[in-house]
Amino acid sequence: MEFFRNTTIDFLGKKWYFLAFSLIFSVAGVLSMAFWHGIPLGVDFRGGTLVYVRYSHTPDPAAVHADLDRAGLKNARVQAYDQAHNSNELLISLDIQETSEQALDKGKTEIVQALEGRASSASAGKVDLNNSSSITIANYLLEKDPLHLGADANPRYTAMAQAIVNERDQVKSGVLGTIDELKGVVDPAVVASLNEGFFVSDFGIRNVEIVGPQVGQQLRKQAILATLYSLAGMLVYLALRFEWIYGVAAVLTVFHDTLITVGAFSLLNREISLTVIAAILTLIGYSNNDTIVVFDRIRENIKLLRRERLSDIVNKSINQTLSRTILTAGLTFLTVLALFLFGGEVLRGFSLALVIGILIGTYSSIAIAAPILVAYQEWRTARGQTPIAMPARTGTGQSSPKVKA
Repeated sequence: MEFFRNTTIDFLGKKWYFLAFSLIFSVAGVLSMAFWHGIPLGVDFRGGTLVYVRYSHTPDPAAVHADLDRAGLKNARVQAYDQAHNSNELLISLDIQETSEQALDKGKTEIVQALEGRASSASAGKVDLNNSSSITIANYLLEKDPLHLGADANPRYTAMAQAIVNERDQVKSGVLGTIDELKGVVDPAVVASLNEGFFVSDFGIRNVEIVGPQVGQQLRKQAILATLYSLAGMLVYLALRFEWIYGVAAVLTVFHDTLITVGAFSLLNREISLTVIAAILTLIGYSNNDTIVVFDRIRENIKLLRRERLSDIVNKSINQTLSRTILTAGLTFLTVLALFLFGGEVLRGFSLALVIGILIGTYSSIAIAAPILVAYQEWRTARGQTPIAMPARTGTGQSSPKVKA
């Protein structure tokens, strides 16, 4: 199957347009990383506390951030979570990096207190049932003993407290609308007693996670090393498989792709997590594979069309592989686009990196990698040296050995 047959597009003739396009997006990303959002590292790399909060209604992240800011949590990050499934959840990131149980409770308590700032005066002196543990509920019931159980109170109220928590977390997805919703779960007398000592807020803490600073630093170092090792491996492989200039061109192309992808995350202020690094490493391989296909066709055509200029050979090679490039990139792009649209918030960063990277990687294989070869040949020719990217020609039409720099 072919989309294009016998195309004669002058890709190299448009190299200045390609250069302008790459410069605009690269510079925009660099400026964002330097002066605006920086490199928005996720909690995996910087360390900190992640708190997942579910609301009974669609929350306003800006209003929640303002509540946290008023409570003294100045560096909190708030973002909508799992919007595709209308889960009414927010992901709040704090800079609390201690890894003890006390730190988990501290992060949860600080957020609950900040978000309960808008609670009505009728709830004064009461405890939030949506953010109470089964132990807190059981202790309250033991103290009030609404069923007058006497000696059997401890196991009975403990079981009731667990049933209340299960109803809230599993049936009601973490948020009770009113305490009266528990009438079918526990005795009405218990519900009445709970109304006296508890109230229900419009949110519930679903989960709390902590990544310590040492773990974050180690993960950051490993992510950088993994990226550098992959680039070095490609440079060595292409230098042995083709010529060293092919390896340099491929590495520069992949660096270009990575810079634009990371810059896009900075411009969008999307956190770079471990899954995003996995996507970037995937893109390094994907972009390099597409570049090698073009390079291999260039090498074949150099042997067949040794009397033509390298720029003409490169244009012909790109046109010959264009149909394959569009088919491969198009099908891959549709897959990752579906993942981005329907994969949920957990895979949002990973799929976004793939969407951006596949577009930029396909573009750079045509618009960046190949022109580097031609530019290098023209530079060597201007210095009176034999171009390294193709055989030199003698007066008899036979090719002389390559002269390596």
